[in-house]
Amino acid sequence: MVATLDLDDMQGLITRGYSTLRWASFLMLSITDPAGARAALGQLTPRVTSGRAEPSDTAVNLAFTADGMRLLGLETPGPEGFPEEFVSGMTDPDRSRFLGDTGENAPRYWRWGGPATPPVHAVALLYARDEPGLGRLEAEVRQVALATGSLAEVVRLGTAELTEREPFGFRDGISQPLIEGLPKATAAGAGSAAGGEVVKAGEFVLGYPNEYGLLTDRPLLPPPHDTAGLLPRVPGGTGADLGHNGSYLVFRQLRQDVEAFWGYLDEATRRPDGSGDPDARDALAARMVGRWPGGAPLVHAPLRDDPALATDNDFGYFATDRDGLRCPLGAHVRRANPRDSLDPRPGSAESVAIGRRHRLLRRGRAYADGGPGGGTERGLHFLCLNANISRQFEFIQHTWLNNPNFNGLYDSPDPLVAPRRNHRSTFTEQAEPLRTRRLDLPQFVSVRGGAYFFLPGLRALRFLCTATGEGGQR
Repeated sequence: MVATLDLDDMQGLITRGYSTLRWASFLMLSITDPAGARAALGQLTPRVTSGRAEPSDTAVNLAFTADGMRLLGLETPGPEGFPEEFVSGMTDPDRSRFLGDTGENAPRYWRWGGPATPPVHAVALLYARDEPGLGRLEAEVRQVALATGSLAEVVRLGTAELTEREPFGFRDGISQPLIEGLPKATAAGAGSAAGGEVVKAGEFVLGYPNEYGLLTDRPLLPPPHDTAGLLPRVPGGTGADLGHNGSYLVFRQLRQDVEAFWGYLDEATRRPDGSGDPDARDALAARMVGRWPGGAPLVHAPLRDDPALATDNDFGYFATDRDGLRCPLGAHVRRANPRDSLDPRPGSAESVAIGRRHRLLRRGRAYADGGPGGGTERGLHFLCLNANISRQFEFIQHTWLNNPNFNGLYDSPDPLVAPRRNHRSTFTEQAEPLRTRRLDLPQFVSVRGGAYFFLPGLRALRFLCTATGEGGQR
């Protein structure tokens, strides 16, 4: 049975990526006066965009870190509260090691969100149809949120205008899961080719069944809280459901060294006489990614890009390319979504079902900022939504992307985004009769900041931002 989604109580970022709102910025905020911050955020709450309809000109969403939730007066309510990874945060030393945030990626070097920078307690995610409209929206939000001084702006993270390409030059946003219960998923149909991408709503939105047929753990408040009844009640109990229609937002600023990436490819594919070979360079780039720059998957277009397959997402690996002769076993897209290649029964519906338990709703935006020395730094504000940070984002990051032994490989983490251990990494191209191993890949992507946020439902947002205490005991 398909769950009926309460779109009016969800923030719009869950149901759509705002593709028609091509300009965005993210204001990282710090709470300096909790009571005043609740009042200011309460005034901003009516501007927050719901998941019901596509916004025409602008959109606003709000999310909070664990420290931000505490400053708003909500203590973690025990074992039925927020998950440990959210409470301890992305910069917890054990979590940093698990995510690969060590060396030059360590939080102590981050521009925001790290131990050496001002604390981040909330983020205002702002979207607009054009750049002037974004400027006006920012001014309006600042006037409301910052006027009393109870909230301070830590950093503004701007974005480039939204296009189909990410900074390395590859078509992006092709393989997105569809949330069961939304019109697009209903149109796809569970039995259609696209049906493999339809994922239970509870994988992304708290309060709905997930791929296990269960409700993902969510923050519940005991009876003394919310005496005014702003929150939905817990079925069969007397507590209040703070998590209902909420999600967890993972935010990481990732610098992409575009020059190093294409420079490495140029050097690796030079002809014996030292001249460049653009076709070989582009082919190696495609093998690292698993798709051609235009979007065609190597499984269906192993030799050259094919514009007719630019958005092709109807493929698996087991029957067509189990040995990685078309799309290398360690390619980025093969790691991020292994499709039907997972144990215990690769090629089966069971294998696909296992993959659906580790999907993410990606909502990232590229950026291009002026860097030191007058240069321009390019990268991605990686944003994703998931109901279980540990099982979804952290599992993918640690077990699939950063794992040097993924898919039976050796010393071969993700060639594109994984950190390099001791500045060494290998990429293997499977082939017959002999494979090719590319040695000493440099670091192409580095972390500049990050945090875990809770993106509450709109009723929960009003509860959190009640300034006078009328929401009951906190």
